[in-house]
Amino acid sequence: MREARMNKNQFDKLRLDLSVKAKNGLDFTLAAALIWILISVVWTMHINSYNKSILTFIVGALLLPLAFLFSKLFKTMWTIQENHLQPLGLQLNFAQLFYFPFLVFVLIKSPVYFVMTYAIITGAHLFPYAWFYKTILYAIFAGIITVGSLLLALLMPIDKMYLVPVFTSASLMILTLLLYFDSNQKRKKYI
Repeated sequence: MREARMNKNQFDKLRLDLSVKAKNGLDFTLAAALIWILISVVWTMHINSYNKSILTFIVGALLLPLAFLFSKLFKTMWTIQENHLQPLGLQLNFAQLFYFPFLVFVLIKSPVYFVMTYAIITGAHLFPYAWFYKTILYAIFAGIITVGSLLLALLMPIDKMYLVPVFTSASLMILTLLLYFDSNQKRKKYI
């Protein structure tokens, strides 16, 4: 049996299709921005860093239900049956789970830096979506969030660690807005 091969143009059409129908995944980035605001509230609490880290995990679990709600509100598609690249989006999201041993290590050894580590993982996992949705915005914000979170943690006193999730949330809000405009621009060309 002869395998069908795709050329670059066919790949680009599939990526454009994903970008338009899933609206660049902005339902996830907006949900994440709101989750990171909640995380910043957790990191202002007067409890130890270990407990803040555990609460951060719990708050992070709200991402999928919130993204699902936004997908209904914004009419984004999570499953695009005719697009053979679509399952890759889920795999890219699951890839961040392999970073979680770092989180466990930081949770046990130095929980005060847990939120920074979590923000860096969040930022880093955005990078492949630049290719997936055919937009450089994800790559740019992957760098902004990872480097910005590190710099904040290095330069700020420990009691100001809540600024890392505030920064992460603000970055994700800006990314969401830019993804919206990018998706609308592509939709005009797509139709």
